Amino acid sequence: MSSWNYTNSYEWMNRVTTLEPLIVTCCCNGGVQGKESHPAIPETPEEIAESVYKAYQEGASVVHVHGRNPNNLGETTMDPEVLFEINALIREKCPEIIINNTTGGGPTSTMEERIRCLEARPEMASLNMGPDMSRFKIKERKEPIVHPHPEQEYDICVPFTYEFIEQLAKEMLNWAIIPEMEIYNSGQFWVAQDLISKGLVKQPYLFQFVMGYQTSTYPTPENLIQLAKELPNGAHFATAGIGKYQWAMTTMSILLGGHVRVGLEDNIYIKRGQKLQDNAEGVAKIVRISKELNREIATPVQAREMLGVSLTPSKY
Repeated sequence: MSSWNYTNSYEWMNRVTTLEPLIVTCCCNGGVQGKESHPAIPETPEEIAESVYKAYQEGASVVHVHGRNPNNLGETTMDPEVLFEINALIREKCPEIIINNTTGGGPTSTMEERIRCLEARPEMASLNMGPDMSRFKIKERKEPIVHPHPEQEYDICVPFTYEFIEQLAKEMLNWAIIPEMEIYNSGQFWVAQDLISKGLVKQPYLFQFVMGYQTSTYPTPENLIQLAKELPNGAHFATAGIGKYQWAMTTMSILLGGHVRVGLEDNIYIKRGQKLQDNAEGVAKIVRISKELNREIATPVQAREMLGVSLTPSKY
């Protein structure tokens, strides 16, 4: 099914019982927190592949992956060799899943590393549409967790500029990597429109709305609808809700006709006071919610067709 005007009342009423299948992305780990936040967050390539496999079995058709430094699992890495190993293990266990690597990285990643990571040749990669400013603490990493470290505090701004975003977009275009354009607030559509006008991204466009992250749009229903109103023609969108906003924002996205991202990178709780067992439990919950709302779950093949990803899965 082609994309449409998600906020047009008449279109929505006509489609409410025939919305396209829901694409579930599992953000299995992250560039910030590790096992010091939750023991189920996968860090080694083998742990990542196994966690993704379980999420894949529950209905995830896309996986968003961060690499962890094998010499210090408390830190992220953008090393393409590490990402290549992770991608290969995921592909071995999950023959059809769409592999999405981060270019956002983590607080210690350099801009050069963010470009070089594309050498791992994922099928999809995240592409921030603007600077990323945040202040946060990482919990103390205590033994027996490997590579312990004291509590760490960051106050950072990752300088995604027009020029740098264009560099990343050109690399993705050259290697047929589908950009997942990350929108933190509506002003970043200026950057997306600039990429579109220069032919650096192609239809069908994929946008991801990041709701509830520091300096991103407030995670409210009205703000999600407003972001959907700004979408260009030929666009799909997914929604990521951070922390306690995950389940409300992803459910809202299901109702609007968008897609969702869930996983331990964004949220470690299945409900208030109860932590998720693993990524698979989070995927199973959003799948259950979607089906209760009369919306089927996209298979990896359907997701590939909708997003313009090659129907032949990458081989490593």
